[in-house]
Amino acid sequence: MRALGIDPVHGTRETFRTLCDAMSRPGTIQQTPTEPADYAVVATLVDHEIKTHTSDGTLQKALSEQGRLQDAQPEDADIVHTHGAPSWDVGKLDRGSLVEPSDGATVVYRVESVSNSTTEGSTSVTLSGPGVPDATTVHIGLPAAELDSIRQAQSTYPRGIDVVFTVGDQIVAVPRSVSLEVA
Repeated sequence: MRALGIDPVHGTRETFRTLCDAMSRPGTIQQTPTEPADYAVVATLVDHEIKTHTSDGTLQKALSEQGRLQDAQPEDADIVHTHGAPSWDVGKLDRGSLVEPSDGATVVYRVESVSNSTTEGSTSVTLSGPGVPDATTVHIGLPAAELDSIRQAQSTYPRGIDVVFTVGDQIVAVPRSVSLEVA
């Protein structure tokens, strides 16, 4: 993954640890060892058995050169990557089943901002559920309609999608077990 500026051993290992921390503490902002964080997350999660959808040519080329790109349409992909709000509907992604909820897709968004305070162009999202003490609010640089679609896609727990928002070297994870309230 050197083509993406990621050390294939240490960088992916540290990114995996960061991703585990972010998933276990939904709504907290974590820092990856490299940037852009979306490349680090996708490079860490994708192997030759994982179906992936991305329209990012740099990421496609790097994964393909490593023999790790099994390209798929968003509805059929295990990992879905997008810059900002996508042209496809997040509600149509695989949410897994009651028997295998872990088959639900993971969506990696590159967004304009993630913050604990209001920023211009961001939407406030309040998270509650496992791993979130009481409730926490995070401000994400996506339109409210996209975040509401994510909320709806996660409304059938244990089925749902896992979401990772990235900007620069920062990530915020929202696992399917968490409830969202979009302001």
